[in-house]
Amino acid sequence: MCKEAEGQLARLAMPHARLQVELLPCRDGIPAGDRLLGPDGADRVRFLLAANPGESREPLRQVASGGEVARIMLALRGALAVRRSTPTLVFDEIDAGIGGRTAQRVGQVLAELARHHQVLCITHLPQIASMAASHYGVSKSLKKDRTSTEVRLLDKQERVDEIARMLGGVKITETTRKHAAELLANV
Repeated sequence: MCKEAEGQLARLAMPHARLQVELLPCRDGIPAGDRLLGPDGADRVRFLLAANPGESREPLRQVASGGEVARIMLALRGALAVRRSTPTLVFDEIDAGIGGRTAQRVGQVLAELARHHQVLCITHLPQIASMAASHYGVSKSLKKDRTSTEVRLLDKQERVDEIARMLGGVKITETTRKHAAELLANV
């Protein structure tokens, strides 16, 4: 699994990343033969990462940035999905801490996963959103002192407008619309 994930990480702008899964015995629990059995089993799992050459593998939670964690999760989910029949993969804000070229690579990997799985991805990056087969808009509104959320499939023009909004912010111009259309055309 780690080798497969490392291959994915190379494609996600982490070409030198090395992962390791470490199984450690449970520290607290009830005796079960010659081991302790805790509420989550007899083993603790720890992921170790060396993100760059010359670094030793250290606990992922201590050394990985937000962007690295997002890409590692994508790589691990992809590696596990290949081994298991996982029909649906959900990525919530997989774009944390990334941008530009890396965002485009993440979008490409998600699109490849989507060939064999249903992929639901919540993103704020146009490079990722533009690679989706379907694009839903999510909006919130206040109705009678209650927040209501609406999820709606966007048509072709609405999708261009949404990608343009992601690119340009509050003011959408013809230039941002053209850029959005170009992103969508290059998929």
